[in-house]
Amino acid sequence: MAKRRMRAWGFALLVCAMCLCARAAQDDDPAAPLTFGILPIGGPAESLEAWRPMLDDLRRALQRPVRAVSVTTYEGIAQAISEQRVDIAFLSGRLALDAVTRQNMQVIARLTRGDGSRGYTAVLLVAADSSIRNVEQMLSQRGRWRFARGEALSVSGYLVPETQLFAPRGLDSDTFFASVHVDNHQNNALAVANGEVDVATNNSADLERFRQRFPEQYARLRILWRSSLIPHAVIVVRNDLPPSLRSRIATFITGYAKGKDATREASNLRLIHDISGFAATDNAELIPFADIEYSLEKRRATSTQWVSEAARESRLKKIDTDHVAVVNRLRGHP
Repeated sequence: MAKRRMRAWGFALLVCAMCLCARAAQDDDPAAPLTFGILPIGGPAESLEAWRPMLDDLRRALQRPVRAVSVTTYEGIAQAISEQRVDIAFLSGRLALDAVTRQNMQVIARLTRGDGSRGYTAVLLVAADSSIRNVEQMLSQRGRWRFARGEALSVSGYLVPETQLFAPRGLDSDTFFASVHVDNHQNNALAVANGEVDVATNNSADLERFRQRFPEQYARLRILWRSSLIPHAVIVVRNDLPPSLRSRIATFITGYAKGKDATREASNLRLIHDISGFAATDNAELIPFADIEYSLEKRRATSTQWVSEAARESRLKKIDTDHVAVVNRLRGHP
């Protein structure tokens, strides 16, 4: 029996090694397509159309096929990354943090915007004529309002409002409101404008895009609350791509809209999300998002019922230790 188990393990390891070798061979094959994963902004078809001109330029620069994948949810892009179906990706900070710490990817660039901002802000939206005049009034009436938020992996749609607004007051947005609806930023803004919910999360960048696409509905909205600055989204690549290929990808992305064809390329970028270009950076760009995750874990640990105070303290200590380890890793420290 032991010998059979050993043979089975040996066969499994051989298959795994063969798969890795096949993947490596594919990575070195200039005819093999690279897959670019796109953070869902609006609908998948809209995102694919917006990114296509830049990705066509990437294909020509690398002389290699580049295909794009855009899904309807944050979980969908996270799953594609975990299944190694994505080689390069445009991600918000929380998704990028998972990709770097769990999925063998690295940050090579962050987006820059035409207004020169270093980030964006999360916001809470209400109807322009809403009876909710300020945050204090909203929070004084538990169980009254209908709420719409983003997915749990959405930085501005869930994580930042939760850590900056609700958690410091000992509240959980999922239990505070009369009802909670989860959708993307565009649909949540429409839900407020159309009177389907009372309050919704969003962000300053997506709200500007919403203003351009839905001016009539935008006029019915009012910002109730605004967060501190959140760093922009980033580009990540797989660490197991050949170093020369990673370097060529990084050179293309950080140099896009800055060379001899800058005018045309800048026009391509504006189709995406009012992006002016990309600046070189590294994994340390994600430390603010590690801090957000740390705050959420601490809140969960302190609000959960434990069998003993010693068990709670043990959990809190592990959260502290894990956070230090993640930050050191992002900084490139052993």
